[in-house]
Amino acid sequence: MHPIRRSAALAGIVSVTTLVTGSMIAPTMAARAPDPSARPEVRGLVTPLSLAVGDEGTVHVSENFAGRLVEVTPDGRRRVVASVRRGGEIGAVSVHEGVVTYAVSRGNNEVGKIRQVRADGTDRGLADLGRHERADNADGDVTYGFSSLSRKCEARLPGYVRPARYTGHVETHPYASTSHDGTVYVADAGANTVVAISEAGDISTLAVVPPAKAKVTKSMARRNGLPRCTVGSRYRFEAVPTDVEVGPDGQLYVTSLPGGPEDGSVGRLGAVYRIDPGTGAIEKVVRGLLSATGLAVADNGDIYVAELFGGRIVRVADGTGEPTTLRRVTLPGDLEIAGGRLWATTEVLVGAGPGEKPGGMVRSFPLP
Repeated sequence: MHPIRRSAALAGIVSVTTLVTGSMIAPTMAARAPDPSARPEVRGLVTPLSLAVGDEGTVHVSENFAGRLVEVTPDGRRRVVASVRRGGEIGAVSVHEGVVTYAVSRGNNEVGKIRQVRADGTDRGLADLGRHERADNADGDVTYGFSSLSRKCEARLPGYVRPARYTGHVETHPYASTSHDGTVYVADAGANTVVAISEAGDISTLAVVPPAKAKVTKSMARRNGLPRCTVGSRYRFEAVPTDVEVGPDGQLYVTSLPGGPEDGSVGRLGAVYRIDPGTGAIEKVVRGLLSATGLAVADNGDIYVAELFGGRIVRVADGTGEPTTLRRVTLPGDLEIAGGRLWATTEVLVGAGPGEKPGGMVRSFPLP
């Protein structure tokens, strides 16, 4: 994989140091002044990239790169609900009717399994997304990369953007989940798909999230080390779906963080898509986002999105499609709405290096 194809933050194949300091991404790391309306709920987390909050206020949060799923009750009691051996990742956390769904990822985007913890504490495997992807590879006929480059220009491309064009690889990285009417829906950041899983564990691909297209400008070429001959061409980035939620209209809403630089040098290509769970029909409803990783949909139809490296949470009023800054925060990861408040994981990459004090947090804010 190379940085222009897949965001390093989601690939899970590079060190945390590279995530934070790599030349192809520019996270907003500066600490921000305390927000008096924000309420700290949980502290000292390692890469809390996925969050679920029950109606009673119990928090389930992943410590992705530590391979742990943590439960925190309203009175502050904390326990590890699930864990995986070193080298594995836990994420894609959701809670529905007392059942906690989560994902285990391992390897070079080869292993992705969905598991569930029931109210009695039993932990069972639900579905193997790696096996499904090897059989299905739903974006295997989708072309990514440059359009209309001459062979001479292709030969001048740096190694990290070769081949100039390619079709979807066999990859899985389940990044988010939600449940509705007995079906679990998963945003698979490796496969670029949203899949549906029945109670029996049967998997079907609901939709392939479309690639994002960007025109190569002089500035984009210069900042990303591309030869001048690429200027004017178009590049099709992999979609990288990062969250999935059910809206009040019964439709699915999905954030997309197109693989590539997260410094805005290729434009703000992140988006929110709406998917009909019955037909799989997909349409873009919000555009102009940067590194969109977390999503929440309010009962009135308003959409909230966390921009990880944009350092903010945005609000999209129902029917407008226009994101506006709601709050400036440091490295927000995931969002949930519960108890009339907006919950967020923040500082998700702070203190994630070897020997560092974990700095990830869960905060809650009043809804506007």
